[in-house]
Amino acid sequence: MKIIVWIEARNGQIKAPSLEALGSARNLAESGSGEVIGVICGPSGAKAAHSASTAGAHRIIIRDGESLNDAIADGIADELVAIFREESADMVICAATSTGKEVIALTAGTLGTSVAADCTSITRREDVIEIERPIYAGKALMQQKICQFPALVSIRPNYGERLEREAATVIEQAATTGSSVRRTGFKRGTVGKIDLAEAEIIVSGGRGLKDPANFVLLEELAELLQAAVGASRAVVDAGWRPHSDQVGQTGKTVSPKLYIAVGISGAIQHLAGMSSSRTIVAINKDPNAPIFKVATYGVVGDLFEVIPRLQAQLKSVLQ
Repeated sequence: MKIIVWIEARNGQIKAPSLEALGSARNLAESGSGEVIGVICGPSGAKAAHSASTAGAHRIIIRDGESLNDAIADGIADELVAIFREESADMVICAATSTGKEVIALTAGTLGTSVAADCTSITRREDVIEIERPIYAGKALMQQKICQFPALVSIRPNYGERLEREAATVIEQAATTGSSVRRTGFKRGTVGKIDLAEAEIIVSGGRGLKDPANFVLLEELAELLQAAVGASRAVVDAGWRPHSDQVGQTGKTVSPKLYIAVGISGAIQHLAGMSSSRTIVAINKDPNAPIFKVATYGVVGDLFEVIPRLQAQLKSVLQ
């Protein structure tokens, strides 16, 4: 079995979830004597390939050309399709980041197949490949068998496994396709800001903070923990935080190792975006808040008292 893995990179820097996707693909390949082919599209591919060379791929193909400038999804999908057909591959795997979801959907459309999206695991049992993915807003996990090929799978960030393997063979090629889509503008986010989709720790705030200025409490806590700052939909709708910070069904779906929900009641649409977090800590003064039903640990109390005490304890330990 040949598995194509799209490696997401910008300015030569690889997105961490792509390394996890490579690890998942390599584990799958090793269970059935398969081959993993990593694909990097766009400028600075050689620099990115060096970082990914020991992450699980047997070969890494770099494709570069005008159609791939700024990592336009259409151009990337066209290259993936071309490589898939040239290699007579069986599967495409990528990380379920915002760009990854777009790329895998466009690739599936061209190949005339569907996507097993947002999976938390992919394994082989004898000759059957099984995937697991959350359903019903994260309340249950569904196991499915892949019965049709080509198969396209996206892996939820923080659920793959980073590996160390022998260095891959790197092949540089010119882009073979052209995209009619051109980006007319590009607005970068805040420099140094941790991407919610990749963050291992997230500190999120809700209307319980009472005022947008009070988010400084969470920003200080996030800085101590090297975490990203998220927000509930109510906060975003009120204009307190940008939509890029929103966690939930209409925002970003996240799966960090630690999710701290501060002043968030736990509306169903918010739970849909974070309930698959490994550990959930809820801080709320209402003991009946729905967030406590999914929390691993709960603190019933005034966040304006709890957060400063938590910061003080962390400073004594970390500094």
